[in-house]
Amino acid sequence: MAELLSVPLKKSTDVDIVKPLRNLIQATYSGAGGADDYNEALAELARMRSNAIWKIFDKTSLDMIYSYYDQLVSLESKVPPQEVQIPFKWKDAFDRGSLFGGRITLTVSSLAYERVCVLFNMAAAQSTLAAQQPLDTEDSLKLAAKLLQQAAGIFEYLKANVLIAVHQEPTPDLSADTLSALSLLMLAQAQEVIAYKCIRDEMKDSMVAKVCAQCEELYTDALRSLQKQSQLWDRDWIPTVTAKQMAFRGLTQLYQALACRANQAVGEQIARLQLAVEQLKGACSRLASSSGAPAPLAEALARAQRQLAAAVKDNDFIYHDRVPEAQQLEPVARAAIAKALPPPERWAGGRDLFAQLVPLAVHQALQASAARRTELVNAEIDKLREATQLLNSILASLSLPACIEAPAGGGLPASIRDKAAAVRGAGGLPELRRLMAELPELLQRNKDILDEAERMLREEEEADAALRAQFGARWTRTDSAKLTEAFRANAAKYAQIIDNAVRADNIVQQKFQQHREAIALLERGDGELQAELPAAPEDAAGAEGAEDKEVCKD
Repeated sequence: MAELLSVPLKKSTDVDIVKPLRNLIQATYSGAGGADDYNEALAELARMRSNAIWKIFDKTSLDMIYSYYDQLVSLESKVPPQEVQIPFKWKDAFDRGSLFGGRITLTVSSLAYERVCVLFNMAAAQSTLAAQQPLDTEDSLKLAAKLLQQAAGIFEYLKANVLIAVHQEPTPDLSADTLSALSLLMLAQAQEVIAYKCIRDEMKDSMVAKVCAQCEELYTDALRSLQKQSQLWDRDWIPTVTAKQMAFRGLTQLYQALACRANQAVGEQIARLQLAVEQLKGACSRLASSSGAPAPLAEALARAQRQLAAAVKDNDFIYHDRVPEAQQLEPVARAAIAKALPPPERWAGGRDLFAQLVPLAVHQALQASAARRTELVNAEIDKLREATQLLNSILASLSLPACIEAPAGGGLPASIRDKAAAVRGAGGLPELRRLMAELPELLQRNKDILDEAERMLREEEEADAALRAQFGARWTRTDSAKLTEAFRANAAKYAQIIDNAVRADNIVQQKFQQHREAIALLERGDGELQAELPAAPEDAAGAEGAEDKEVCKD
């Protein structure tokens, strides 16, 4: 097998992130503390960015990218992303520049764009580290397969989320077609590593054939995607992927032929070995023209040739089995072992530099809750003020607490003695009953007078109308309606007054019935009044008076 292909890293430029982020944190979390509280964390973040972008690639640099990416994810959820004023500038990973033009770059003031570019570099670094593995030990094989599957998952994730984060046309390396091709390539290489491990562990021939068949299918899909943007890749990518597609097609037929030998299907074995030799020769010739055919592939070709020669010899002398055409062979079932692993929430286990800051959504919810609480408190205070004003107006209408008298020497208050004397002097309850008994007679008398006046006005009007009809134009006296207009208006006015008086009498009757007992009480002497009044302790009366004064004051 040929060497694994690795994705080049994106390059960025130096930018000051400390001051803009400090100002933004100060503006967003005005009550969280002073700006000095975050200077150390922001300085550490700037150092992480420098290490993640400029360090020469090795195993530790991948850990640096992990740590910086985790801090970006944490910080992005705690500051308003649309207010980040940091011009992050990144170059296209595949742009080699030209003699007459500069590199393709894109500058976006967004933490999301920075996170996307760092995530791309993370996948690229994983592919480079996987390509550096010797693939001759169990641990190196597992590490390479894991890194390539993670890179495939990252590219697949970026394909669905780049436009959401950037909100504009990205550089070619972040386009959907590019990311799709890279994801398929990483997944195919992960399956290739797994296939190499199966061959190395001498697993069953049928199982190895299935793994190789899946690898061939993945390289076919990757080649189809790579050819759509052939101008973007290094010149050896497409020939290498084409050679690998042919190599795994040949390996699939080789190991399926070995399975056929075990089942004594000699004709099918020969047909598959012929295909294997043809495909492996094509792969070796393509790789030999570039960097030389790898030793494992040359060994597989030699093995296929030996197996083919032996199978043809046995068939000619012993079995005489019919060799089917290549298109008549059944397709080999595929075993999809490699999977694109989605990016986890956190890559490294380091501490969160901005752990003191709550997520932006929580901060906004707290602000909304505080505003709502203040609104409710103010509403309740307004209700209490309105109730206090209403109570004060009621007390004022009742002359309270001013009307509450507390005689120094005890006994009845002076106002009650004066009112009782006035009631007794006016005749008391009997006089009120006599006056109320006269009301119906007086009402009827007034109605009779008004009815008589209205009758006389009608008779006068009828007499005038009869004489005017009798004498016609010779009757020159002024019309009765004009002469009696003022009288009729007065009659209507007095009729209204009588109606109002009737309603007032009803109200007086109700008031009389309601306060009859109190009036009867005022007719009695001072001693009886004193006995009927409730006795209150002096301290209770004093406390009540103080409370009333405080209410009135409010």
